[in-house]
Amino acid sequence: MATILQAENISKSYGTRILFNNLEININEGDRIALIAPNGSGKSTLLRILAGKDSSDIGGSVRCKESVKIAWLEQDPSLNPERDVFEEVFASSDELSKTVEEYERAILSNNTDIIGSAIREMDRLNGWQYELKVKQILSLLKIDNLNQKVATLSGGQRKRVAIAGIMLANADLLVLDEPTNHLDLEVIEYLEEYLCKPSLSLLMVTHDRYFLDRVCTQIMELDNGQLYRYQGNYSYYLQKKEERIENFNSETDRARNLFRKELEWIRRMPQARATKAKYRINAFEQIKERALQKKVNHKIAIDVKSERLGSKIINCKGVTHHFGDYCTIDNFSYNFAKGEKVGLVGPNGVGKTTFLNIISELIPPQSGIIETGETVVKGYYKQSGLEYTPEETVIDVVRKYSEIATLSDGSIIPVTQFLSKFLFPYSCHNTPVSRLSGGERRRLYLVTILMKNPNFLILDEPTNDLDIITLNVLEDYLSDFKGCLIIVSHDRFFLDKLADHLFVFMGNGIIKDFPGNYSDYKEYCRNLEKEKNTTSKKIEERKQPSLKKANNKYSYKEKFEITTLETEINLLEKEKAEIEEILSTGHLSQKELTEKSKRIGEIISLIDQKSDRWIELNS
Repeated sequence: MATILQAENISKSYGTRILFNNLEININEGDRIALIAPNGSGKSTLLRILAGKDSSDIGGSVRCKESVKIAWLEQDPSLNPERDVFEEVFASSDELSKTVEEYERAILSNNTDIIGSAIREMDRLNGWQYELKVKQILSLLKIDNLNQKVATLSGGQRKRVAIAGIMLANADLLVLDEPTNHLDLEVIEYLEEYLCKPSLSLLMVTHDRYFLDRVCTQIMELDNGQLYRYQGNYSYYLQKKEERIENFNSETDRARNLFRKELEWIRRMPQARATKAKYRINAFEQIKERALQKKVNHKIAIDVKSERLGSKIINCKGVTHHFGDYCTIDNFSYNFAKGEKVGLVGPNGVGKTTFLNIISELIPPQSGIIETGETVVKGYYKQSGLEYTPEETVIDVVRKYSEIATLSDGSIIPVTQFLSKFLFPYSCHNTPVSRLSGGERRRLYLVTILMKNPNFLILDEPTNDLDIITLNVLEDYLSDFKGCLIIVSHDRFFLDKLADHLFVFMGNGIIKDFPGNYSDYKEYCRNLEKEKNTTSKKIEERKQPSLKKANNKYSYKEKFEITTLETEINLLEKEKAEIEEILSTGHLSQKELTEKSKRIGEIISLIDQKSDRWIELNS
């Protein structure tokens, strides 16, 4: 495969902190690469440099194959709040939007040469179908209101609009920073399918392990400023990383044994050191440096006490809630039991976060009651994340909650020591929170929640921005958690590992309890769809024989009517197709648009009437 991007000597540092140094990266056509690293190690910075949105320190260079187009999706997309959804997506494809604008100017100029050139460019980019293409992409991403202002969109809607712009751009290389954040599960599965196209080249950061495993064919790991590449998916990477660390540490042990021998040699007769073999003295310094190295998997240590939980926990009776005319929760009743772990699934905007806010008693239900046991201590990890002021430091934020933390064995430690367990060493305690990476802020938020020693955890998208190492530790902690757990997450791996059962939000306030994890639920839905299709096919097959009436049973008048109906239906279908093609051009005036829309409605009604009569005659 041909190389489409080559980066040499890529380095980045902030003050005395070096993120990475002299990295070499090569991306070929068809590569689908995931970049993995702990929070704060420079993943997003590296992606920005490769996408041309930031620059390397002195000496580094990024070169692309001629005419290669790169599309960049940042973690929190920057969109124009003044535009509506359609305008924002259309504007994201610079080449297409510029071509359409030039064509419109050419038409106004009445210059045949300019018009001819503009038409050829529109043909090259298939610009005639641009409006239809934008609508199709947004529909697939579950965005129906194309006139909605960007300023009014939720986080998930903003991410989907940004992804639509990436898809419209038709780029050679996609560089994506956490593309699944804030997306609902159905959209993630569609995006997964889209990114698996063999024609795409991809470099991305994601914490979604199912997504990573199914989409990516290579893993790049950024570890202590060095880059390691693995030819395989995430499962292969886990195996090979452990082997790499074991091999490195084995070599370190051998170097230490040699270092002890050489140190003994160096110490002999120090007064005669100048006469010793110079090459051996130089080699000793190299051995010493190697012997002092050791690879360690740095992980957070979640060791927190949970308050005792009594038999009465939370009992919901007839809980109902509306937003305007839309019902988010309709007559929900449930009595939570000790030790249960519930996952919430459903499309964005269906009411999952509202449900959590009601359970947390942040907002009241409009009818029904929620009874909470006296021993319940809630810990609510909100999707919106940590609240802080610009001047607050890491230690300031934590001390707002307590000066001490209680561990699982009942021992008490100062918050400074507790922070160290979450990979916040003393050296960063006075760092402003605003200077932390997105994942580090999420990890700090987790610290503030767990310091309360909760026994009823409510987690709204806890996996957003956290690195995979932290996620694994968090999963282990939650698996052993003795209290109650409610999770909203788009991370299917996370849900599968933790949820005993699901609350499925069906829409219009309906919440169904499903006994199983997310993969069980998807399998159930697939089987249900198969049964539905099989039943429909059988019904259709039973209908078919009745439509085949023998010719000798028709009267002359019936034969004539059937022939006439078939001809008229064909003509109406043809007219319908022609109008649909005209509507898709986007060049109709308001009056023409109204007339054509009215006519297509009449045609559909006539086709239905004539088809019903044809079926009646053939029955």
